[in-house]
Amino acid sequence: MTKIRGARERARGEITTAIKDEARRQLAAEGAAKLSLRAVARELGMVSSALYRYFPGRDDLLTALITDSYDALGGVAEAALEASAAQGDSHLARWQSVCRAVREWALAHPHEYALIYGSPVPGYAAPDSTTGPAARAALVLITIAADAHAAGALRVPGTAEAATGPAHAGTPHVPAAPTSVLQDARELTERLDVDLPAPVMAEMAAAWAQLFGLLSFELFGQFERVIEARDDLFDHAAVSLARGVGLA
Repeated sequence: MTKIRGARERARGEITTAIKDEARRQLAAEGAAKLSLRAVARELGMVSSALYRYFPGRDDLLTALITDSYDALGGVAEAALEASAAQGDSHLARWQSVCRAVREWALAHPHEYALIYGSPVPGYAAPDSTTGPAARAALVLITIAADAHAAGALRVPGTAEAATGPAHAGTPHVPAAPTSVLQDARELTERLDVDLPAPVMAEMAAAWAQLFGLLSFELFGQFERVIEARDDLFDHAAVSLARGVGLA
């Protein structure tokens, strides 16, 4: 019975993978809004009723694709941090490595990137189960900032020491975020159970948004005939974001 059950599980896994692979092909060709279970079933030579045993509806398939994309991005970010830390890189260099890895994944998987950071899919609302996967890449950068803070290598925006000391020579002073934003940042640090001052977490939120804004500009063509040296621009921007967070 164990062998039979194992064979069935393998077969189910293979069919699930085939369904998602075909759905990704349709994403690339038609976009997420036009994803159709019937079309996926037709391309795979399945009847629709058989496919529904794997994904009861379009939203279930979308959720699986979104979760896979978030997990893939998070895995890339985590691996980049692990490799950089193993080399003994500075916190700033770790930040740069993670940002570059995130960009490389986005450029290599533009349709998956568009699925999770592009326009919302009409009629679809992501369930809570996507929250954890969605947070993985962000938590990597937060970990870098938290490690720097624990090592005394992080300047806190809005404090007197923020722009002093040899490690920060020539670094402009960064004011603290408004009180309302700091309150949100405190609540976020509590939910994540991370040891970071609220002003740093507020800058982390802004850096995260700016990082993906930069990637979206590149992937969706807004830099065409504007900036050609995109590798250099990205590296420069990543360092600027790190300094805004407080990494020297």
